[in-house]
Amino acid sequence: MTEQHPSPFERGTDGPKVVLAGVDGSDPSLRAAAYAAGLARRQGALLAVVYVQPVMAAGAALGAPVAEATDEIAQDIVAQIREATERTRGIFDVRWEFHTFQGDPYNGLVKAADQLKADAVVVGASEQAGHRIVGSVAVRLVKAGRWPVTVVP
Repeated sequence: MTEQHPSPFERGTDGPKVVLAGVDGSDPSLRAAAYAAGLARRQGALLAVVYVQPVMAAGAALGAPVAEATDEIAQDIVAQIREATERTRGIFDVRWEFHTFQGDPYNGLVKAADQLKADAVVVGASEQAGHRIVGSVAVRLVKAGRWPVTVVP
């Protein structure tokens, strides 16, 4: 009889306990958050909505108000999520938290998924043509092979 080792994806539960949705304010990312909310609701999981604030050292060095702009995006995302939550109150409830991390989107989401102990990651498909050549954040997350990743168009 061989000893079985638990899968890195299995944390001893039936289904995910934390579903992470990466958002950046784009339509695909907001659709990803809505999809992740449905997944979290059906699984009784916590929805962790994560916005990664880009660090633009060059812009900051030139005096550009980068931090203010990214803070505004984060506040707008929270407002949209709260509005959607209010519209669906009484239909279904989802426990959710909003987190911001700094860095490039890929490394920020990896850090968030690790710190929040995410069982699943949901992101929107990239709308940028260059990502077909270089690779999108979603593709990089899938290739990392550390969590189940769902890419929402």
